Amino acid sequence: MDIEALQRYCLSKPGVEATQPSGPDTLGYKVLAKAFALTGLDDVELRVNLKCDPERALELRDEYPGQILPGWHMNKQHWNTVLFESGLPEDLLRELIDHSYELVYGSLPQGIRKAFENPDA
Repeated sequence: MDIEALQRYCLSKPGVEATQPSGPDTLGYKVLAKAFALTGLDDVELRVNLKCDPERALELRDEYPGQILPGWHMNKQHWNTVLFESGLPEDLLRELIDHSYELVYGSLPQGIRKAFENPDA
């Protein structure tokens, strides 16, 4: 998955916006103002920080050493850095993006989620 495919996939999710939270060298994806994916734009290899359940994060790092690492500049318990061009299957990459999105969306206050899900209510 390249950066354009990452962008298309992230932006296809409800409530997602692309941002540059740390300036022009960082691209972030937020769901209702909370980040679920971050990547540097100056890296030679596409690396994406994704939120992850702590137990699953450890399992993924063990299963994919050198491809899924503790989150760079993030809380290493809750974030992984995923090397997107390291040969990981694309369906796994999409699953990891989905997991991150769902964790962040699920952590939003219920009132915000309800208003988003039912804008006419």
